[in-house]
Amino acid sequence: FSTPFCKWQGSLQNENSIKLAADTSKRFFEAKGLDPQMIEFLYLGHTIIQPGSFFGASWAANEMGLNIPGMAISHACATSTNTMYSAALAVETGNLSTAYCMMTDRISNAPHIVWPNPQGPGGEVLSENVNMDNINRDPSTGSGMLNTAENVAREFGFTREEADEVTLMRYEQYADALANDRAFQKKYMFPIELKSRKSTIIISEDEGISKTSKEGLQKLRTVAEGGIHTFGSQTHPADGNTGMIITTKQKAAALSTEKVTVQVISYGYNRTKKAFMPAAPAGAVQMALDNAGIGIEALVAIKNHSPFIANDLHLGKVLGIAQARINNYGSSLVFGHPQGPTIARLLMEGIEEAVIKGGGYVLACGCAAGDSAAAIIVKVS
Repeated sequence: FSTPFCKWQGSLQNENSIKLAADTSKRFFEAKGLDPQMIEFLYLGHTIIQPGSFFGASWAANEMGLNIPGMAISHACATSTNTMYSAALAVETGNLSTAYCMMTDRISNAPHIVWPNPQGPGGEVLSENVNMDNINRDPSTGSGMLNTAENVAREFGFTREEADEVTLMRYEQYADALANDRAFQKKYMFPIELKSRKSTIIISEDEGISKTSKEGLQKLRTVAEGGIHTFGSQTHPADGNTGMIITTKQKAAALSTEKVTVQVISYGYNRTKKAFMPAAPAGAVQMALDNAGIGIEALVAIKNHSPFIANDLHLGKVLGIAQARINNYGSSLVFGHPQGPTIARLLMEGIEEAVIKGGGYVLACGCAAGDSAAAIIVKVS
């Protein structure tokens, strides 16, 4: 499942993301009639530390009523890709039979860390805003993430007109998921419950999605002078969580309420040249395709994390993919980016798209901080 994503500084801004993810997971298991005691190991994917993060996966398991071990995984925007792959690898090698991937983040009100620095001038402390400082500066290059997107746009000749055109397409694709009273989203989305002493608030839909139009996009100024990206053609920070059971084929068949098999097939990774982050996914995708022994034409659903529209433009140009094939039914450009759970939600949407199409191979990929990327391919039968 994926919860709705809430734009930062919205309804989830004061919720501990690990506690909320554990509470939501517990409710999900109860709603589906699943026994959480089947889980042997918990993989916690998150990037923004919360109070209690030191205990991470073991605390999350305890909140679900489980006395099991676990581990935390953090790889910026590719966190969920690596969380799911790590769990699948453990199952495939026989180290365990059933794992649970809990992927969560709260970008709102990210922590400000202070380190003592007695030797500094006047004892001046060292400090960091965990979210904003790292978005604006990669310590390896000194470059901010927007700058990496504009570097890719310049090198590959992408224009403002292309950026606006594909951005509008992404909003139209997201609108398809809202048709018929959100019939598509309801296949995988599970509501959030926020309880207080006085009331319970239910969040069942994405929060903070901006409306857009061709004319509206054209009126926006680019963020960087001479660039192609406006605030319309890049994502917004968000809060939310996802959960996924990864187990053996036999156990999955016993648990499933539908005659659908979803098998993890392959994984790929890549690191591109410095300060060109949106160019990284193409190499990870090609590695995953090679490992799966298939070509791009074999994919029935392609999901790409899009913090900037340059990500989709680059993937399409380098791998020869029509933009209409990418990010049907939803894009992180539109519904926001909580980092830890983002690509897991994209994969779930890709799986549901594949079911509608009668099955096939699904790709979920995305860039990550440090000009890196990860990709995962599953087969829906």
